[in-house]
Amino acid sequence: MCASKNYKEISIGELNRSKILDAAEKEFALHGFKGARVQQIADRAELPKTNVLYYFKSKEFLYLALLEDILRLWNSRFDEATASDDPAEVLAHYIADKMEISRCRPNASKMFALEIINGAPNLTEFFKDQHASWMAGRVAVIKQWIEQGKLAVTDPHYLLFNIWATSQHYADFSIQINELRGKPMTQTDFAEATNNLVKLILTGCSLSVPTEFQ
Repeated sequence: MCASKNYKEISIGELNRSKILDAAEKEFALHGFKGARVQQIADRAELPKTNVLYYFKSKEFLYLALLEDILRLWNSRFDEATASDDPAEVLAHYIADKMEISRCRPNASKMFALEIINGAPNLTEFFKDQHASWMAGRVAVIKQWIEQGKLAVTDPHYLLFNIWATSQHYADFSIQINELRGKPMTQTDFAEATNNLVKLILTGCSLSVPTEFQ
């Protein structure tokens, strides 16, 4: 999920889009939607402003593309989960994936957090449609696990909210974490934090922790 990009193996168009998306993610995380400027994004991407608007017709279009991308990444592990799956395996890997995204793409998480703090003006329709539908489907699966006795009785919404809050904290509050620890978190630190979080969430749900997270 954090694999480095091999720019030699992609086309000029793909390279430019990747540079623009990376630059925009940083600018939106720093300044929010209103504060970010297309020219600043172009300067950070080391491309002309016209190139940015060639690939993304407007700042809003670029912003929404990034927001929807991070939501897709966050949700992908849980997308295909069914009532027949082992909740311990599904939840453990869902948490691990979200922690890995916090490590690799902290600016995407910060950008999303800023949007929510400001009332989510650019995601209203997305929340009402796609995200609400996804949430309803995942809640239904969790309820089935509970009914089958696979999972302790819990509110599915609160379970998901707790997973989101704890995993995204490592991106959104990275400055606080680094200051209090006295050093930046390494990949090894993230692995330890992931195992700890998996244990906390799964134990609270009366689930056995998969061996790879012990």
